[in-house]
Amino acid sequence: MLYGNESISYYSKSNVSIWMLMAFQAGLLNIGGFMACHRFVSHVTGFATFFGYEINQADNSHAIGMLVVPLFFLLGAMISGFLVDIRLKMHKRPKYYLSFGFIFILLLAIYIGGISGLFGVFGEPLNNRSDYLLLIILCFTCGIQNGSITSVSKSVIRTTHLTGITTDLGIGLARMLSAKKLSETMENEKKATLMRVGIILFFGLGSVAGGFVFSKLAYYGFIIPVATSGVLFSLMLYFQFLKPKMAS
Repeated sequence: MLYGNESISYYSKSNVSIWMLMAFQAGLLNIGGFMACHRFVSHVTGFATFFGYEINQADNSHAIGMLVVPLFFLLGAMISGFLVDIRLKMHKRPKYYLSFGFIFILLLAIYIGGISGLFGVFGEPLNNRSDYLLLIILCFTCGIQNGSITSVSKSVIRTTHLTGITTDLGIGLARMLSAKKLSETMENEKKATLMRVGIILFFGLGSVAGGFVFSKLAYYGFIIPVATSGVLFSLMLYFQFLKPKMAS
């Protein structure tokens, strides 16, 4: 993935390390968003559920917000599609450094906006426009992250939510337990199963770490996903952009 090769090895050490770090980052963002304004940020299903609830309330003003916010997850996925998926289909080098650059800049904006008071008081009920602005930026960020990894892995990997990964894990475990009945080799299935377990564990680890950090530091806790996204952006920028230029 670092080199933008179409024939990537799904389970190479570099790819697995990147996926685990991104799952950890997603866990941080989800717990950070939840603790800041009481909504999960990469759970589109949850927004649809909240819309159904809010539209039936006497004051249904939040219903529109529950529809608008996940559209930015969709927009983020579309942007990643142009930068990664479309270029892969055209047999061109995906621009990972741009998609990861967007993620880094958006998270840096959340950190700066949070500590400067742009998003209001950390942990207040979801009432103000500033809360929706925070949710929009977080959903937009998660859409870019999830779309980029989904495209390059041919839908094998998703790092911002666990429903699909858990489903795939269940199917993979059933295949492994039925290995004697199946003629195909289980080597790739074993690697995929370990990868899925790893993503679930690192997402959970990010959530646990985030719960501790955000309870102590509030918006200052977003410095951690800023740091992890900065590392990923730097790696992509070096291997995809700077290193080829230096070689030529």
